[in-house]
Amino acid sequence: MSPPPAVSEPWTTRRLLGWMTQTFEQRDLDSPRLCAEILLSHVVGCERLRLYMDPDRPASPAERDTLRDLVKRALAHEPIQYLTGEARFFGLDFKADRRALIPRPCTETIVEHVLQAERAMHRDTPRERPVRIADICTGSGCIAVALATALGKKGLPDAELIATDISPDALALAKENADRHAVADRIEFREGDLLNPLSGEPPFDWILANPPYIPDDEWDAVEANVKDHEPHLALRASPDGLPFVRTLIEHARPLLAEGGSVLIELAAKTAAAAADHARAHGWTDPEILKDHEGYDRFLRLRA
Repeated sequence: MSPPPAVSEPWTTRRLLGWMTQTFEQRDLDSPRLCAEILLSHVVGCERLRLYMDPDRPASPAERDTLRDLVKRALAHEPIQYLTGEARFFGLDFKADRRALIPRPCTETIVEHVLQAERAMHRDTPRERPVRIADICTGSGCIAVALATALGKKGLPDAELIATDISPDALALAKENADRHAVADRIEFREGDLLNPLSGEPPFDWILANPPYIPDDEWDAVEANVKDHEPHLALRASPDGLPFVRTLIEHARPLLAEGGSVLIELAAKTAAAAADHARAHGWTDPEILKDHEGYDRFLRLRA
C-alpha cells in the first residue's frame, strides 16, 4: 500500500499520483484520480493545476510520510474533505471537519434557486427593503455564507440572514466560515431546534432548510465514508425520513412574508409524501425540484 521509504527512483509528483490513483481504484474509492490530486496538492501546498506544471518534482521525506498517513486514512473511508479540512461549495472554499456535514454539490441547488428567483422577481421592481432569509440546520454555514457572498456581489449586501442549528459545534464552524469569507456581519447565528430560534422575528422572504432526512430503511446502504465519519445528528431522521420536514411544513407559514417561500432539501423517495403532507396542511401547489443529477430533492412551498 505504501511507497517504500527508500527507492532508486525518486517519488515524483507523477509517480505519487499514479500510485495513489491505482491504489484508490483497487479499493473502489469514488473519483480516485481526483482524490489523489486533492491529497497531494494539500500536502505540497499548491493548487491542483500546479501538480501538472512540475510533474517531476520529488517529494520530500516529510511529504511522503504525511501522504502515506492520509492515504491510509482515505482507504479506511475517512472523507477526503475531513483529511484536508477543506470542502468546495458554490465556488467557495469552506472549512470542513467532524462538527458538521460536508457541503454537497446537490445542496448548491438551494442557493441557485434563491438567486434565480430573486433576480426574476425583482428585475424591474427592486425590493423596498432587504431580503430576509433564514437558513435552518445551517451546519457548516455553506448555504448562508454562499448566499451572503453572492447577494453582496449583486449589490445587495444589506440582505438579512439568520442561520440556526441545534449543534453549538456546528454553529462555531459556520461562524468560522462566515469570518473566512468576510460575511459574518451579514449573518446572525442562533442555537436552537429548527424554527424555534426565529420566534418573534419579522417575516422572512425565504426559509431554507437542509434537515436530517435519511430514513431508517436507507441507513444500511449509506456509504461508509458518510456513515462512519459524519455526524449522525445531521443525517438520520427515523423512521421514515420526514419528522423534521413535517415540522417545517406545519410551522413555517406564520414566519413568512407575503409571497415568501420555504425550500427544503429531502430524500428523493420521500418527496411525494412531503408534498402530500404540505397539501394536507393548506399549502397550495407544492413544487418538487430536482437536483443536478435529476433526483427529486427539494420541496418549495409558497405563501
